[in-house]
Amino acid sequence: MTGWLASITDIDEARQALTAGADIIDAKNPHAGALGALPFDTVRTIVDAVGGRTPVSATIGDFPAMEPYAVSHAVGMMGATGVDFVKIGLFPAPGLEDCLAELAPLCNRYRLVAVLFADRNPDITLADRLAEYGFAGIMLDTQDKSAGGLLRHQPVTHLERFVAQARDLDLISGLAGSLRAADIPVLAPLGPDYLGFRGALCHGHTRTGTLDAGAMLAISQTIGKARRALEQKMARL
Repeated sequence: MTGWLASITDIDEARQALTAGADIIDAKNPHAGALGALPFDTVRTIVDAVGGRTPVSATIGDFPAMEPYAVSHAVGMMGATGVDFVKIGLFPAPGLEDCLAELAPLCNRYRLVAVLFADRNPDITLADRLAEYGFAGIMLDTQDKSAGGLLRHQPVTHLERFVAQARDLDLISGLAGSLRAADIPVLAPLGPDYLGFRGALCHGHTRTGTLDAGAMLAISQTIGKARRALEQKMARL
């Protein structure tokens, strides 16, 4: 069943997201780009505060040049905080293939999740190599948060193929990118493991704002409704 990921910036937000029923807590700095990283010490305190009640993921920051050592070093440092998943943005740079090869040994130590950008002509065929290298998962997100949400950049048919391919490769799949509650009934039936949210959880739907309990409740309830609809559909089969 599809769960929901809440991107948070500190311990207080992590606790709020837990109370709201988030299925995964995602440590991210929305002020520092699409996959802005929080300080390692901050992530470590978030992991301690969550205390294993639900998985914690964390982004390593944006590395558009995909310089192998810089990316692998950031992954190692973030993995050492104790997070369950380390998220890495894959940019279409000349160093991408070398970077993936550099990351392959780290797949034996940490659960790595690759993030492709739906608004930057993502190479979905990378999923095969990611599975070969030992990555744990793959996500689609958007890089430019001012250019509209995921469904503006990728048709549902493409997203369905993306999720199906990940499933066939035994990769965890996630969809994100300025998602709103209204997107859940469209995306949840595709069967991704997670739908990711930040702006939709904040006051005024501003991703750099503070979390809004009512907005988080709306996401949680809509996810729950989508799960029940799928369960009823499966029961009729």
